[in-house]
Amino acid sequence: MPSVHYQCQRCTNCCRWPGFVTVTQQEIAAIALHLGIDEHSFIQHHIRLRPQRDGLALLDKPNGECAFLDGRDCRIQAVKPIKCAALPNTWNFPGWRELCEAVPSMRH
Repeated sequence: MPSVHYQCQRCTNCCRWPGFVTVTQQEIAAIALHLGIDEHSFIQHHIRLRPQRDGLALLDKPNGECAFLDGRDCRIQAVKPIKCAALPNTWNFPGWRELCEAVPSMRH
């Protein structure tokens, strides 16, 4: 049965949406390696505990956008968390369609 799949256009609008980009231990290790820093330093400087104390998330800039966003480029694109890579196909947020420039296509 065909389904709609959205192809990211790298508009970075989702990167500017305030929220929590959760990360796993494996993602933390991959991002730290990619940045050339040890995991402890990465956690101390780039990670926060979620308010419900139910996981870790990337820090945001004061304006709410992802700390790894530089203009329209992601500094961790090659190792970005699955939460980033999965938007909007396996999860999204209220109002995402008004912001996201992903192009829908049919998959069989």
